[in-house]
Amino acid sequence: MTTFGAFQDPIYAEGLMARHRRLPFSFAELERRAGDVLDHEAFDYIRGGAGDEYTQDVNVSELRRYGFVPRMLRDRTARDLSTSFLGRRLDAPVFLCPVGANGMAYPDGDVETARAAAELGVAAMYSTLSDAPLEEIADARGDSFAMFQLYPTKDDVLTDSLVKRAAAAGFDALAITLDTGSLGWRPRDLANAYIPFLRGRCLANYTTDPRFLEIAGSDAPAPQHAGIVWASLFSKPTFSWEDVARIRRLTDLPIVLKGICHPGDARRAAAEGVDAIACSNHGGRQANGGIPAIAHLADVIEASGLPVTFDSGVRDGVDILRVVGLGAVLAGIARPYVYGLALGGREGVVHVVRSMLAEADLTMAADCYASISELEVVKRAE
Repeated sequence: MTTFGAFQDPIYAEGLMARHRRLPFSFAELERRAGDVLDHEAFDYIRGGAGDEYTQDVNVSELRRYGFVPRMLRDRTARDLSTSFLGRRLDAPVFLCPVGANGMAYPDGDVETARAAAELGVAAMYSTLSDAPLEEIADARGDSFAMFQLYPTKDDVLTDSLVKRAAAAGFDALAITLDTGSLGWRPRDLANAYIPFLRGRCLANYTTDPRFLEIAGSDAPAPQHAGIVWASLFSKPTFSWEDVARIRRLTDLPIVLKGICHPGDARRAAAEGVDAIACSNHGGRQANGGIPAIAHLADVIEASGLPVTFDSGVRDGVDILRVVGLGAVLAGIARPYVYGLALGGREGVVHVVRSMLAEADLTMAADCYASISELEVVKRAE
């Protein structure tokens, strides 16, 4: 049993010697300082959401309407945050979300993230859009639980090649993102006239794939040419249940469908032999005007009967507890760790995740919860 809350003990001890940690502990300060070190275009890409960002913002505010009922006079000496997911026992109920901008946040950002996951022993989902080939990421993550996140392309041969490479590299599962048949309306990026991938950034999985190189007509396409070819292939707007079935036949990897929010889709996923669901609205980055992602979680869990992860709006350790207390197996961390990455590479990611897990652990202790299965979560009235 890991006592995550002990992370704070040496910090207070260092204060006795007038020493202070250089990395911040709150999401607001992480975001502010990341904005100071990142290029304006890159920060806007990471920070931004679709439309007026209402859905992105309400993901966060709605999650905070859920809270815990303290249960006093119980032993809280040790707390157990462990869980099981797709046959693996995990010390913490979290995963690092796939972010297609890690390579812009920090040099070798995707490998640095994988190294952080290895050091932390936490699960992670790694994006198709990365600055390192998936094989290098698989090596860097050690024995931590790793999912390869797939953006299906218009070319099924290329999509299938990526799936086969993920299996050969030793990934533990395949996560297919469903809500990106086209890029959403993102005013921040439009104002900057900026999509990093069009400039050849974070396309290593494509430029190391023989099928992509065949389509590009070059073994070493120039960055802008690679970006143009990528744009012609990303992504498949006709991707359907038949495509899921084809991929199911292609690989023995457990399949996670990412972006399921409707109970009907959740039931269909279970019927199609999918292994898990990631309930998510892409953090409000793809479609504005949707209801908060957390509002879908209970229905998706009930309808599917499958393990369900959740992401979209998780900002701190209390959010982790809210999400798992409402029934998700894992809570997905995205922007917080990316800001940590921008500020300190692997060290920054480790700092952020340990801080969030420490807050979760100490909150359980304060409320006298010994395990995440005991959490009592209620929703406050409007």
